[in-house]
Amino acid sequence: MHVIAAEPLTERAFGPFGDVLQAEGTPDRMINAGLCGRYHDRARLDFGDGRAGLSIFDAVPRQLPYGFDLVERHPEGSQAFLPMSLQPFLVIVAPDAGGVPGRPRAFVTGPGQGINLHRGTWHGVLTPLHAPGLFAVVDRIGPGDNLQEHRYEAPWTVVAD
Repeated sequence: MHVIAAEPLTERAFGPFGDVLQAEGTPDRMINAGLCGRYHDRARLDFGDGRAGLSIFDAVPRQLPYGFDLVERHPEGSQAFLPMSLQPFLVIVAPDAGGVPGRPRAFVTGPGQGINLHRGTWHGVLTPLHAPGLFAVVDRIGPGDNLQEHRYEAPWTVVAD
């Protein structure tokens, strides 16, 4: 068994895998008669030959330490996860190592943070840490197989930092 510590989700640390979605700092512009700040174009959505779809996922909450051996990726499109609560969730990602996932990293989101996984990024399953596990998910809808799964030979355990 391998152990990794969950890191706080930051734009710098998560950048190689995707985008951190959050309303932080000064809005890019004010809209709705000055009553709404717009944080504009925060994710690189990429759907290949498909189209964007919006789905609702309801995942069972887990807790740390958390064990896993399965990761997946979507070669035909990006995938954004927007929590429908202010509860943190666990994000597991791994660099590509010649067509298989390399050493995984784990992140814990802060309140109000979502993520957008870049196309082809190896990642763990949706892992809320508290109920409700409701998420709005924006991903590719289209023809062809857009799921590749990989099981590590030995399981990994994510612990709190």
